[in-house]
Amino acid sequence: MSCFCGRGSQDLFQNCCNSNTLCQFDGDISSLKPEPIYVQKVYDAVAFHLQGMKSVSGQSFSPCIPCGHRIRRVVDIRCRKKFNPDNVDDPTNLKLDVHTSISGATFLKNSAGETLTAVGADGNFSEKLLFADTSSCDDQCMGTPVFGTQNICITGNVIIELDLLLCDSCNNESVFTICTEVCVAEKQQPLVLTNFFEICMPSAIDTAFLPRFTEFCSSACESRLATNNHGRDLCIDPDGTVTANLIIAICVTCEKKIVVPVQLCVLSTGFVQAPIQQNAICQTFPGLFPNQIRPCDTREQCGEQEEETESDNACRRDCCDPCSECECRDSCEDSCDACRNRAGRSGRPQPRR
Repeated sequence: MSCFCGRGSQDLFQNCCNSNTLCQFDGDISSLKPEPIYVQKVYDAVAFHLQGMKSVSGQSFSPCIPCGHRIRRVVDIRCRKKFNPDNVDDPTNLKLDVHTSISGATFLKNSAGETLTAVGADGNFSEKLLFADTSSCDDQCMGTPVFGTQNICITGNVIIELDLLLCDSCNNESVFTICTEVCVAEKQQPLVLTNFFEICMPSAIDTAFLPRFTEFCSSACESRLATNNHGRDLCIDPDGTVTANLIIAICVTCEKKIVVPVQLCVLSTGFVQAPIQQNAICQTFPGLFPNQIRPCDTREQCGEQEEETESDNACRRDCCDPCSECECRDSCEDSCDACRNRAGRSGRPQPRR
């Protein structure tokens, strides 16, 4: 048993790891098996890259640079999103609040006026049910266009780190890192990005499941000095505090999808089984998933299974009854011997020949 998970080495100072490879294929096509799966098919999708800008003047950084040092140049500028894992509702977390309205179709609502949602691939209720009169486009064997407007409200903070190359009075150089937290926008006045899109939806008439609309976005941030000159954009106060003029860019990628439930046949090399880590106390452990029930799997797991007719079953019941005389006893002697052995172990009288 390894105590180091998927680490490339057992070095305790190695803080990164490799993931387990759950799927392997030896290249033998004969090992492929067809499997039916019930999934969601992406009917249509559109993706966007959006950018929001914010300028900051006189932003203070900490800690203060040591006394007697001066800044020779900026080595690196890093920006990352603020996220508090202990409180996802922390207002300082960088958040994207996406609002989408559509024309040409309708999001289904219940009697209370709440939008109906279904469970998406992310495991959350993130899919909205769509309805539109698609009959005209259905007659042409085509999809129905839907137009939408997207507003993304960005709030929260980002963390910016500067790596400075410092030089002391003896011209000794050293890299010194300073950090600050910048508010991009507050909830009362968010940074809003607007975008328009067109997407195609399948038939909402000839289907057992209505089309579903889902969307998701991801954000990152980049920062730079306002004029790309540290002499103009960085100032050092008498106490060593560094202030900077910065430009912060919030980079957003969004994708909209129309999905429908479907059944697919896929070629599989077998079921996934993660490598087991266990102690030496228990010798056997239960399985996590049931076995397959195809004929080839049944033979592999339980051997050949003989098919029996109703007359064979009746004869076998008579022969295995210790108190009955069976006309076909000779034809099922082997099975009766097995039954008599079981009857002997259970204390029941055995039939006489």
